[in-house]
Amino acid sequence: MADANATHAIEHFRERLLQLRAEILGLKEARDDSAATVHLDQSSVGRLSRMDALQQQAMAQNSQRRAVQSLGRIEAALRRCDDGSFGFCVDCDEAIDPRRLALDPTATRCIGCAEAHDG
Repeated sequence: MADANATHAIEHFRERLLQLRAEILGLKEARDDSAATVHLDQSSVGRLSRMDALQQQAMAQNSQRRAVQSLGRIEAALRRCDDGSFGFCVDCDEAIDPRRLALDPTATRCIGCAEAHDG
């Protein structure tokens, strides 16, 4: 029975991870358009508009980098679902609290090891 519950929990988190991946990929086109090169044509765009466009481009590029990092963490979590290591701390090999995984299904450390690692 415990194995069936564990399998059900992993499948729940796998579905959540797949949903997160789909959301990130769904926003990719908008991010790509916003991160494109800003053309500085002074005859059609004023100085403040160019500055605003450059700022928006920088924010879009930063968002794009975060999305790539998130996708990497999601893919790694999906691999852990497949190899049976999902839900276990990479440092101490103890189970990660399901409440922590509910907040962040890509978490790789239990709260104690995360605090020790970040602190």
